[in-house]
Amino acid sequence: MSADTRPAPSRARTALALTALFCGTFVMGSAELIVVGILNLIAADLDVSIGTAGSLVTSYALGISLGGPVLTALTIRFARRRLLQVSLAAYVLVNAVAVVATTFGLLLAARVLTGALHGLFIGVAFAVGVGMMPPEKMGKAISFVFGGIAVSTALGVPIGTLIGQSRGWEASFVAIVIAGVLTLALALAVIPAVPNSGIGGFGAQARHAFAPKVLALLGLGFLIMGGQFAGLTFIQPFLADVTGVSGGTIAVFLLVYGIANAVGTFAGGAAADRNAAATIVLGGVVLVLALAALYFLGSNPVVAAIALFVWGIVGFGMVPSIQHRVVGLAGPGRDLAATLPASAVTLGIAIGALVGGSVVSRGSDGPMLISLIVCAAGVVAAWGTSFLKPAPEPLRVSAT
Repeated sequence: MSADTRPAPSRARTALALTALFCGTFVMGSAELIVVGILNLIAADLDVSIGTAGSLVTSYALGISLGGPVLTALTIRFARRRLLQVSLAAYVLVNAVAVVATTFGLLLAARVLTGALHGLFIGVAFAVGVGMMPPEKMGKAISFVFGGIAVSTALGVPIGTLIGQSRGWEASFVAIVIAGVLTLALALAVIPAVPNSGIGGFGAQARHAFAPKVLALLGLGFLIMGGQFAGLTFIQPFLADVTGVSGGTIAVFLLVYGIANAVGTFAGGAAADRNAAATIVLGGVVLVLALAALYFLGSNPVVAAIALFVWGIVGFGMVPSIQHRVVGLAGPGRDLAATLPASAVTLGIAIGALVGGSVVSRGSDGPMLISLIVCAAGVVAAWGTSFLKPAPEPLRVSAT
């Protein structure tokens, strides 16, 4: 085993490669949530209830949380560049199957598999992005990967929903396939070979990827994102009942939040490079203040809008730092560990939404109170994990 001595890619190629990673996660982030806006069409066309159609969201999330790490374990020795390209090609192909699905069962199976491929791609994208950048710029690479997801929420999902509602639900998936093919062409052209950053196979990496200190950070990510989504899932009734806004005005509030997500993700990448542990703690404190303002003063529309903007900035702005810390703490197990934050975050979102749903019938401000309490606990956990030290850097292995 020898150190990788090949010259680093040029700045222009690195920028194009990061753009390809951004586009890849933009496509996948759009595909993940696009069904939310076309559930009624899918349910009617495939003759199932809206509740049953909603399982398309859950199945995708389960694919990310469970299937992503499994696929990563099975492909842990594969070269990162080729694996990224193959996973993206497979993702496009399975979404093409969704376009022609004539039964709900086939569509559901396609969603599980695309979720698993999404989880695999995310982890490999982090490995490729980090492999192209010097260690002190790791956060920038991470922010490009997460940035695609953040922008997809603000832009990709609304556009995909509009296409589906006007042209039929299959048209939404056609748009995903077209965007995926274009992204794949870019990835084939510009993604450079990077060294595998982990050491050995699944067993060797698992010892580091599932070390207690890594699990502590994953638990923190689960707590912070689960806490946020207990309230965020039910932000529409909160804005309607507490803030007193409705219709198109709610859409404006949500757009403010979506834009803040995108800004916060890229700003969070830069902050992670400076001090990831401190970013999580400080971000958590600001998040709690924003949630408190929303809960106690949210009847004022101006306060609610500002609180939502701040929430969007720091809520997702902490995610690159969590990823940064997980990869650093995993050390030689970083290739496997890179997929785990997505699993923890997705599971947190799912459970957070369930918890919020269990109290929303008692009042639309109930889920927001849950968010405030859980995220306050997250600040304490963030402070505790800030003392954990990264593992020594592994020797990089040449790969293509």
